[in-house]
This record gives sequence, C-alpha cells and structure tokens, in this order.
Amino acid sequence: MNWPIAVVLIVMIVAIGKVMAAKYRAQAGIIEDKQGNQQWVGKNDDPEAQREIENLRERIKVLERIATDGNSLDANETRRISAEIEALRDKQVEKEN
Repeated sequence: MNWPIAVVLIVMIVAIGKVMAAKYRAQAGIIEDKQGNQQWVGKNDDPEAQREIENLRERIKVLERIATDGNSLDANETRRISAEIEALRDKQVEKEN
C-alpha cells in the first residue's frame, strides 16, 4: 500500500468516526454549536428531575431577588430578607415531606 492510499483511508476513518459520534450525540439529545459547545436539548420525562429543576429555578429567583434588592444595612430590610429565606426553607421541607 502506498502512502496516498494510507492518507485517504485515515481521513475516511476519522470522518466516519465523527459522523457516528455526532449521530449518537444527536440520539441522546446533545447538539453542538459552531464554537464546539455542546448543549443538551432532549426531553426529560423523569418527574423527580422536573421537580428538582423547578426547585432550582425557585432558588435562583430568590437569589436574584436578594442580589438585586437594595440590601441596605437597615435592620428591617435585613430581617425581611432573613424571614423570606426561612419561609422558603420551610416550604422546601414541607414539599419533601
């Protein structure tokens, strides 16, 4: 076998490998953008995972609210934020039970 045939075979093997990898990623719901970043876009039917995602979204909303509030050193504001956090923790405990 001469070297041009070897180069063509190597290129074909690599190309086939990339196509197969893309196929398996697509079947799993993973896409890749132009920069090579991969994202999962598949549908998740697991109710526990959906509940966990919703809990995380609620936590993010609370953290955003805390971060964007005035956050003055006023005692009433600090107590209100603390009470809100505690109420959300109690709500989380009730959901788990």
